[in-house]
Amino acid sequence: MEGAKHNLPDADAQKAAEGIAQLARELTEKDLLLVLISGGGSALLPAPIPPISLQEKFDVTRKLAAAGATIQELNTVRRALSFLKGGGLAHCAQPAKVVALILSDVIGDPLDFIASGPTVRSDVWPEEVLSVLDRYKLVDAIPASVKDVLGRLSPQREKNKDETDKSENVHNVVIGSNSVALKCAGRRVRELGFRPVVLSPGVCGDVRAVSRLYGLLARFACSREEPPPEIAAEVLRLGPEVGVESWDLCRTMQVLGEGRTEGWGATCLLAGGEPTVELTGKGRGGRNQELALRVGLELRGLELPPKGPVFLSGGTDGQDGPTEAAGAITDGGLYEEAQAQGLDINNFLTNNDSFTFFSRLSSGQRLLVPGLTCTNVMDVHMLLIPPIPINIR
Repeated sequence: MEGAKHNLPDADAQKAAEGIAQLARELTEKDLLLVLISGGGSALLPAPIPPISLQEKFDVTRKLAAAGATIQELNTVRRALSFLKGGGLAHCAQPAKVVALILSDVIGDPLDFIASGPTVRSDVWPEEVLSVLDRYKLVDAIPASVKDVLGRLSPQREKNKDETDKSENVHNVVIGSNSVALKCAGRRVRELGFRPVVLSPGVCGDVRAVSRLYGLLARFACSREEPPPEIAAEVLRLGPEVGVESWDLCRTMQVLGEGRTEGWGATCLLAGGEPTVELTGKGRGGRNQELALRVGLELRGLELPPKGPVFLSGGTDGQDGPTEAAGAITDGGLYEEAQAQGLDINNFLTNNDSFTFFSRLSSGQRLLVPGLTCTNVMDVHMLLIPPIPINIR
């Protein structure tokens, strides 16, 4: 049963969710329920708690996403409004044994957040949900049905309150994640003759801060002389904004510095995660293409490849937002290239129109278009740094 076209919950997905719930309810202690979970699972298994309609639930999450809410915040709200999320599916399957094999599309691989945790029991309190809605000034915008559900216990919790937790019957295993993707990318990078450096699989926060971080790291790594201390200081200041620990930033800068001073050859900085974009326009784009566009501006003034750095940002599912591309590739020549072709980068950024920009720029040559990969472990960021001839004083 196919549903959730464009990763949005729809009537087909709701019908499928009802069929899955019915199948689970009919199981006995002699049965095994095998659940395959990946990114998009939240949209594939919509079961809003009555009297919430599917459209009302969708409108709430859409407004949150447009306001810049993180995937964790979105899933907190989804779980509170759903009958099958937050362990609801596993509860339906009692007393059967449940085994879930999970592809993680959430930073840190928290089992209760991936696809909103249909096999992981988690209690979401109304205060927690209202706190998220209040953070994005949406409390007054939610329908009466949502307020009604938040005002009472969920059906699962009511049924469970006098029962012991049957979690010993449920086994959740993460079999793929961004960390796995970066590890494999690092292996391939080494085969291609680059030295891999993994920054973090947990990059998040606004794309503007993330692009600034990569621009600073590129300047740090490409400096022919000892980089000014202000660069390292700003990198460390950005750490909390982009979800990267100071230790990881210090380790990465130390390795990049050694590579520069000791002439270790070309380096490939790898990172992953899921930055966010605050929507200000109505163009076509996605967070990877917008990140690449912003990093291109940050790299302005550095040498062009092969003597200068190259940056790539791509979604591992092969699709970035509602576009045909997974992401884009950029370098220090992006601004001049756009200017020469009459493209105003700032106008495209204001309209969140990064796909249109890269499609028009040099006939789309900078777009990353691998096609759908049929998996999703968030995004991968790559910063290729050439061997840097240094001036030793």
